[in-house]
Amino acid sequence: SGYAPVALGRGGRAASSLESLQPEQSEQFVVRGFVEAATPREVPPTVGGQRIFSDLPIQPFVTCANDPPLGDVALVRQKLRVDALAARGLDGSGVAIAIVDNGIDLEHLTAKLGAAPTLDVANSWSSPALATPPGGHAPDHGTMCAYDALIAAPAATLLDYPILTRGGPGGSAASGTIGVALQAFAGLLQNWRVSYAPGGLWNYRGLVINNSWGLYDPGWDFPAGHPGRYIDNPMHPFNQIVRVLASVGADILFAAGNCGAECPDPRCNGRTSGTIMGANSLADVLTVAGCDTNDDRAGYSSQGPSIAGMQADKPDLATYTHFLGSETYGNGTPDTGTSAACPVAAGCVAALRTRLPPDAQPPVR
Repeated sequence: SGYAPVALGRGGRAASSLESLQPEQSEQFVVRGFVEAATPREVPPTVGGQRIFSDLPIQPFVTCANDPPLGDVALVRQKLRVDALAARGLDGSGVAIAIVDNGIDLEHLTAKLGAAPTLDVANSWSSPALATPPGGHAPDHGTMCAYDALIAAPAATLLDYPILTRGGPGGSAASGTIGVALQAFAGLLQNWRVSYAPGGLWNYRGLVINNSWGLYDPGWDFPAGHPGRYIDNPMHPFNQIVRVLASVGADILFAAGNCGAECPDPRCNGRTSGTIMGANSLADVLTVAGCDTNDDRAGYSSQGPSIAGMQADKPDLATYTHFLGSETYGNGTPDTGTSAACPVAAGCVAALRTRLPPDAQPPVR
């Protein structure tokens, strides 16, 4: 009862039209349920003729490394040539950046930036389980991502989309599920290109969606070969909704992950190949790796190719991480992981969208 059905249109290999995603026109819907099974291997592919898909846990990609910061936000601005972008009017004005994470603390951002960033409360979102208003969350992973997205696009408008619960220090305990992410993305799609409600997202020049989260271990999902598996299945409902949203002009960025060969996160369980999984490995999104301010790949940044069955040639690009920035986790603590690199790249995309609308240059796909 706490999960609103999500319209999936045709829900098959045929592309869903925007009209078919209207609830009145949709042929298929996603709902949440529970199946009694001793192990994921015993979950049937269908129940009562309806397909079953995994609603597996997802977590933020904050890194395990404890190294001190290398460089600071001023150096990142310099290396991104933010002043040159601003001189050309490329500052994110009129562009919305959705921080799909565990919530934004507007008070912390205001204190760090010296002025309150723009937050569109009306077009932000909360899952039914959360009562916290947009921008009112405790400082954590999502606040770090919001700060980093504003580095290259300080005039962009933030959207707060908390799909993850708040974790402890470093975000290690934060978690959510792919089903909640599906609801959030369905809301973005409806507001961006389906409903055209007054004051909706369609009024923005661009919509950039930052996702600094994903999977660490394939063991969290259904076993290989199960038709409802997520990590290597382009037809999983979440992967379908991501592809549709990208096809109508939203720029969607995902972090590559933190299972790099030199310093994999313990949750990778020693696995350092094929670790870019699920929507993070779709051809329709920008997959972002992390490098330090010396332009060297961070040892924890996941390397390609992606998991078999998805777009192999990933990540797409790398940008800066492990610098002194938001200090969300305390004074002197770095913004780390591909979690930080992803919003840095999202801010660059938002800056370009100031004067380069999606109809002139469609998102990558």
